[in-house]
Amino acid sequence: MSYPEHLEYPEPRYLGNTGEVNAVFRSADTPPDIASPGASTHYLATHESTGGEFGLYKVDLGARSAGAKTHFHKAMSESFYVLSGTLELYNGEKWVTGREGDFLYVPVGGLHAFRNVTDEPMSMLMLFSPGAPREEYFERVAEVSQRGGEELKEFRIRHDSYFTEDFGPGAE
Repeated sequence: MSYPEHLEYPEPRYLGNTGEVNAVFRSADTPPDIASPGASTHYLATHESTGGEFGLYKVDLGARSAGAKTHFHKAMSESFYVLSGTLELYNGEKWVTGREGDFLYVPVGGLHAFRNVTDEPMSMLMLFSPGAPREEYFERVAEVSQRGGEELKEFRIRHDSYFTEDFGPGAE
């Protein structure tokens, strides 16, 4: 594979000459940050911990978990990497089956959805770039969804989540 002669890297943000001790380790046995009967979420790298560069979350869905209906984001991309099990992913055009090792990248504005339609649990990584403060969304979406209506729509929009059911026809 040949590469262009001049690859452009971002401007340096660290201006020192010796490096720093600033790495953050999270043990695999750290309990999930959110746990409910059908799902759990681990905050691996948050908006706060990465200075807004990205957000990385490990999400475990139980059997027959609804996931998220069709939506898009105006300010961030979202990526899915299947660690184990099977996940149905909507790529904006059709549902595709993601299995261990499969990856879906959704650019800004891209319609997408996900769900576990199997009788087995599954696990995935979700990456948001740039990083947004998604933690409140993950922690409160179930509660706000129960109330529904305009409050739910406003909550979603505040968290850069534009669901087609709020604005028009979707994939369902």
